[in-house]
Amino acid sequence: MAKNIKGPAIFLAQFAGDAKPFNSWGDICKWAAGLGYKGVQIPSWDGRLFDIKKAAESKTYCDEIKGIAKSHGIEITELSTHLQGQLVAVHPAFDEAFDNFAPPALHGKPKERQKWAVEQVTAGAKASRNLGLDAHVTFSGALAWPFIYPWPQRPQGMIEMAFEELARRWTPILNEYDKHGVDVCYEIHPGEDMFDGATFEMFLAAVKNHKRCCINYDPSHFVLQHLDYLAFIDIYHERIKAFHVKDAEFNPDGRQGVYSGFQPWINRAGRFRSLGDGQVDFGAVFSKLAAYDYDSWAVLEWECCLKDSGQGAAEGAPFIASHIIKVTEKSFDDFTAREVDKKQVQRMLGI
Repeated sequence: MAKNIKGPAIFLAQFAGDAKPFNSWGDICKWAAGLGYKGVQIPSWDGRLFDIKKAAESKTYCDEIKGIAKSHGIEITELSTHLQGQLVAVHPAFDEAFDNFAPPALHGKPKERQKWAVEQVTAGAKASRNLGLDAHVTFSGALAWPFIYPWPQRPQGMIEMAFEELARRWTPILNEYDKHGVDVCYEIHPGEDMFDGATFEMFLAAVKNHKRCCINYDPSHFVLQHLDYLAFIDIYHERIKAFHVKDAEFNPDGRQGVYSGFQPWINRAGRFRSLGDGQVDFGAVFSKLAAYDYDSWAVLEWECCLKDSGQGAAEGAPFIASHIIKVTEKSFDDFTAREVDKKQVQRMLGI
């Protein structure tokens, strides 16, 4: 039986807010359904929509959350712990910058903050299972990122030690997800120690090829790095278990390249755009994923330096729907097919 990509779905992180319909679970599901979305990805840190600790402890609570979504024709695609996952590993240079990802009581307390983050991400394993989900999306955090550029020369063994430590922190979490039958899908993203294929392989080796170490595929981050996002699918398709549909453009000139000169998003050579406004060849992306039997969700992550979020969300559902391929279960030339005739085949081959 042919496998098909599910969708369209939308990541709610950039839309949740204090005003209706974005401040309650029921209202935001109704809003998403009204735009044509069939699924939503939950930002687990947003208490206006979801309580991850309660979800890990109570199947009844999870059934209620699913029931409210279902009443609006919505499914839950995955839980996200991007912000908490970031805090599993934070280089001291970024301590203050990332404090806002944690509750105020933990600000200025990196050890307590890291412990809280691990508890949150770990809770996502049972919460995902209680919701009937097989995949979870997150960030890995970073210890080596400040040393991304090899000047000054890095001390021998520094990067290896960073990945060993990252693996030490994540292995117990991966084991907990394995216990509940849920894949951990890391978003390959600048700012994380896993920002491309080579670094993903380093982490995968450090966690001893853990079967739950998977990928949340987002081509926009590869456009900004000038990485071949289609070849990436060819190489890592067996590990791709989640998909953020996000567009981007990269327009280098005589003043800017990949690093974009500390400019604001609107002036950067590399910019995130709404779907269809950037340079990602989504026809090729969806075709590649379909060819490799990817059968999970296509989830819009809206981030754009120009277009309003409401317009981006409204345009996103039909854009994704138009790119989802219903995989054929027969060959286009079956109408000329014949019954197998061994003697005829032998005659045609001259044997």
